[in-house]
Amino acid sequence: MTNPLAAAPSYVNPDPAGRVNGYSGRDSAGNTSSAVNARTKTTAAAPATDWLHTEGNQIVDEDGNKVWLTGTNWFGFNATERVFHGLWSGNITDITKAMADRGINIVRVPISTQLLLEWKNGQAAVPSGVNTYANPELDGLTTLEVFDYWLDLCEQYGVKVMLDVHSAEADNSGHVYPVWWKGTITTEQFYSAWEWVTARYKDNDTLVAMDVKNEPHGKHTESPRAKWDGSTDQDNFKYACETAGKRILAVNPHVLVLCEGIEIYPKDGTSWSSRNESDYHFNWWGGNLRGARDHPVDLGANSDQLVYSPHDYGPLVYQQPWFQGDWNRTTLERDVWDPNWLYLHKENVSPLLIGEWGGFLDNGPNQKWMTALRDLIAENKIHQTFWCLNPNSGDTGGLLLNDWKSWDEAKYALLKPALWQSGGKFVSLDHQVRLGGTNSTTGISLADLYGGEQPAEDKQAPSTPVGVKSTARSSTSITLAWTASTDNAAVTGYEVYRGATKVGTAATPTFTDTGLTPGTTYSYTVRARDAAGNLSPASTPLKVGTQAGGEDDTTPPGVPTGLTSTGRTASSVSLKWDAASDNSAGSGVAEYALLRDGVQVATVTGTTYTDPGLTADTRYSYTVKAKDTAGNTSAASTALSVTTSASGSNGTLLSQGREAWASSSESGANSPEKAVDGDNATRWSSSFQDNQWINIDLGSTKAVSRIVLDWEAAYAKGYRVQVSNDRTFATWSDLYATADGDGGTDTLDVNGNGRYVRVLGQTRATPYGISLYEFKVYGR
Repeated sequence: MTNPLAAAPSYVNPDPAGRVNGYSGRDSAGNTSSAVNARTKTTAAAPATDWLHTEGNQIVDEDGNKVWLTGTNWFGFNATERVFHGLWSGNITDITKAMADRGINIVRVPISTQLLLEWKNGQAAVPSGVNTYANPELDGLTTLEVFDYWLDLCEQYGVKVMLDVHSAEADNSGHVYPVWWKGTITTEQFYSAWEWVTARYKDNDTLVAMDVKNEPHGKHTESPRAKWDGSTDQDNFKYACETAGKRILAVNPHVLVLCEGIEIYPKDGTSWSSRNESDYHFNWWGGNLRGARDHPVDLGANSDQLVYSPHDYGPLVYQQPWFQGDWNRTTLERDVWDPNWLYLHKENVSPLLIGEWGGFLDNGPNQKWMTALRDLIAENKIHQTFWCLNPNSGDTGGLLLNDWKSWDEAKYALLKPALWQSGGKFVSLDHQVRLGGTNSTTGISLADLYGGEQPAEDKQAPSTPVGVKSTARSSTSITLAWTASTDNAAVTGYEVYRGATKVGTAATPTFTDTGLTPGTTYSYTVRARDAAGNLSPASTPLKVGTQAGGEDDTTPPGVPTGLTSTGRTASSVSLKWDAASDNSAGSGVAEYALLRDGVQVATVTGTTYTDPGLTADTRYSYTVKAKDTAGNTSAASTALSVTTSASGSNGTLLSQGREAWASSSESGANSPEKAVDGDNATRWSSSFQDNQWINIDLGSTKAVSRIVLDWEAAYAKGYRVQVSNDRTFATWSDLYATADGDGGTDTLDVNGNGRYVRVLGQTRATPYGISLYEFKVYGR
């Protein structure tokens, strides 16, 4: 997907008769039939087309009305499958309609230059990654025809589209390569691919934006690497973005051109030739736009089509320096976002579209970061495409769950305040088509919003925060907490005031004010804010003082002991521990931090906790830390490992002791039967090659409902789980596939029937083979 720190040329109609390939009609030149483009206008005043441009830090429609691009990413066309991931089980129409109904008004589609060139040269193939039982409408379509079919769906549901050249080559890990050329893909081919795809869709205002290149990056010691300056050097991304942008806009002057940042930028007085790490500012891949201040992208006469597009991620993707110590939204905005890209918005230079942000909900630091950025986006109406829709994004997860149908409701609830809404309805970027389609009950069109039947504006403020209290204080900081407010729609955050000065914002009802003076009394009030920007009245003031300098409690509590499990299910673990002691000079233990696999997942005031939402038959490691009211934190307790129960609803274990064989084995000791012996101390491991497999014979046809793969350190990054009844093993059906596996234990809820089940490891994560402690198959 994204950071570890962090497509085409001339189309040949496959049908010589020029038929429209079994779906609403686009001909070989890319023209659409009246059936595809027919729209019912709700107001004569609305523009006939939906092209966008910029004014200062805003994106506006052709009438100058402000719009807000709020969407997600759906990857796969950039990968070896050359088509959206998930079509191996999910239905393309259902997925697209669900996005529209839930407020996604634009989808960023990663693609490769290689695939664009294949399309240009008439080499589009029928993809193997489409399950035509789940997608009968895609039967026999090439990758290009699938994309065209999907564009028509987006038009039908009022969703706009952005293309993103994610990598030069069609490669599941292609984004790791730092620049826009690679191997046989030259810089000129990169530019010509953009020209071709722009020309093909220049009359289709469903495709409104082009993201020139995903995450150009590279450190000061690496070659090649992307830089940003005033030169015309091949590795200068600012020049590449200008060149591609001008060539795109020469074909279609109405499309938005997005330019991402890079990874590093020299500090003042330093040149790009320096190899000293201390001479550079670092940020996420694609997230460093410091160079745009001194070397702005110049698109000439069409500069009002330029949008800068940084990427930003949380500590579960990479533990950046700014996530060390006591960090919060204020420090992130001051130290990371402002100097790298937010200044472009604050100084009214350009709109921003955060092209990638998102991650796992951990009830800890990653969720804290994601909430802080969500609040920044919502408060400033910054454009964004959330990473991502795909559940198979290894370091972030997705909005969809592994069945490619169900939504991660908790993650969607976090995202929802950053989706464009008015009067309780989601807003389309289309003037005529409501988001969700003509008869949508959840969405409206731009004509509805600006000239038609606009829903009533939300003017109701949230309830006043109550119960404001201090939960911790030191000589330089005060921590506050209060009872959560309520709202007719949703509370999106809180503003905290010290006297009359706003000192910060919070997404949850707690806040720590730092940098205070010892022995000083302060007065605090809190106001709640909703998605429409309504603010509640201020809470009753709370007066609280910092400790005097000599009274600081700097002694941490004792380490919690006695951590045990009091129960477990397939999806939860219950824990208890003994209360920790604290020194007499302190104010006592205030709370405990629960850590799962080293990541904080909860804060509790008692000595028990039930950890929910876990994966069945999976081993987790827990520790506890105690924190006193002065903010001191103990060392972690002794770790406790607990394995969740196997899910009873997913049948019985079918694979243990069954016959197993493999494409290869590293040694006699690591033979295939070791993966089905029920012993986590033994394993099967393959030779040091890609495309290795292990098969299990269940003895007869079974309904397979769950697969558990307990990987050793040498795991498969890209793999498929398949089922078959074919005794010759010539045909297999996919139960699951991923290109972004992250090792550990994978618990996969699947649905299929067959006697033989196999794991096909297509790409390795290490130089070694692939290795499984256990390969478990459940079902009936």
